[in-house]
Amino acid sequence: MERRLEAGWWQRIAWTVLAVGSFGMLIWVPFLYVAIRRRRGSDWGAFAAFALYECISLPWAIVTSDGDGDPLLGLTVALTMLVAAGLLLFALFDRPTPKQPRYGAMPFPAQPQPQGNPYLR
Repeated sequence: MERRLEAGWWQRIAWTVLAVGSFGMLIWVPFLYVAIRRRRGSDWGAFAAFALYECISLPWAIVTSDGDGDPLLGLTVALTMLVAAGLLLFALFDRPTPKQPRYGAMPFPAQPQPQGNPYLR
């Protein structure tokens, strides 16, 4: 059976604030959490991609620290943070299963009603 990792909107927003609020320095942490909890290969791949991004972007930022900055580095950081926020908010976590049936749904199968006048029984 495939493992599920359900998260409500507050948890999704909290992980996104961690990733974006740290200016991309901790962008790999939510993906490590999901990879450990679900143990899927695709989750480990997403974690590895964001960890590799971190290992490449930090030295890149240090090397190009002279002058006005590197517009390609800024574009890369902005695009990566947008992708991570989109994944954390909409794609990474499973939707919670409903605790109660929806309004109008029957909680149990309907029993056949006896026909005829109920007052004459």
